[in-house]
Amino acid sequence: MFEICLIILLLSTLVLLYRVYLGPTLYDRVIAVNSIGTLAVLIIGVVGFLTERPDFLDIALLYALMNFIGTVAVLKFFRYKMVDTAKAQLTETAGLYDDT
Repeated sequence: MFEICLIILLLSTLVLLYRVYLGPTLYDRVIAVNSIGTLAVLIIGVVGFLTERPDFLDIALLYALMNFIGTVAVLKFFRYKMVDTAKAQLTETAGLYDDT
């Protein structure tokens, strides 16, 4: 039963890789990469269950946290087109950022 679940998760990852490759916009690609990270967390959890190693859940939680922080960082970078947060806050309060 769980082997079938693992196969379905791997097939879903392949579909998302196709979306990353052909995504019409940058945001579609970022969401697809985020979804691949979420599927990786699920795959780690299923493999941990199948091998009877509960410590894999700790690894999966850590990876989920890194996936979330990475997605927020990438989206923030593409919104402000810069890495410096002080400059981003200055332009945001002045109303100078561009959402295009």
